[in-house]
Amino acid sequence: MTVAIIDYGSGNLRSVAKAFRKAAAGSDRGQAVTVTAEPNELRTAAHIVLPGVGAFAECMEGLQSMDGMRESLDEQVAKAGKPFLGICVGMQLMAESGHEHTVTPGLGWLSGRVVPLAPIFDDRPLKVPHMGWNQLVPTSDAHPILDGIEPGSHVYFVHSYQMRLERPDALLATTDYGGSVTAVVGRDNLIGTQFHPEKSQANGLRLIRNFLDWRP
Repeated sequence: MTVAIIDYGSGNLRSVAKAFRKAAAGSDRGQAVTVTAEPNELRTAAHIVLPGVGAFAECMEGLQSMDGMRESLDEQVAKAGKPFLGICVGMQLMAESGHEHTVTPGLGWLSGRVVPLAPIFDDRPLKVPHMGWNQLVPTSDAHPILDGIEPGSHVYFVHSYQMRLERPDALLATTDYGGSVTAVVGRDNLIGTQFHPEKSQANGLRLIRNFLDWRP
């Protein structure tokens, strides 16, 4: 069984791959972790991961520029229903559109848009980007992806934009940074984290293990 981490020119792939290999080594399923820019490799993968760092439009352009990758993602994730994890901008690309300087269409897998953070505390704006450790607050009954992660556990964020969902049932967890901020989203075979599990130490590794064990 293979976990495919997509290399489309955006994302700290080395640390993501290292975290996934460490988590896979602690699993009894024997997953191999590969970083790939080949659309055909998604067809043989059991799980698919889309990391991302940077601007929404540039990340979407990088993904679209890969011959056959967008089509393979739609085929394997949206149609075949393989477990998918989007990380940071990789999560944001799941939305219908990104509103970063211009409006850019996303993958359209979740109803919502990506908008600028505008955190306010004590009538004062907070620093953007939101960077550092913040508490994770589940919004409903525990999802398997959050199994073993206690409410209020700290995870690591670096972002200036957040996904604003149209369907509240797709919101799995929030964090507080001058107001409620989307932290984890999910529907069917889709999961996205605004925070970086690969930088979130024990809690991040637990989430990755949960994803590797997840069979939606």
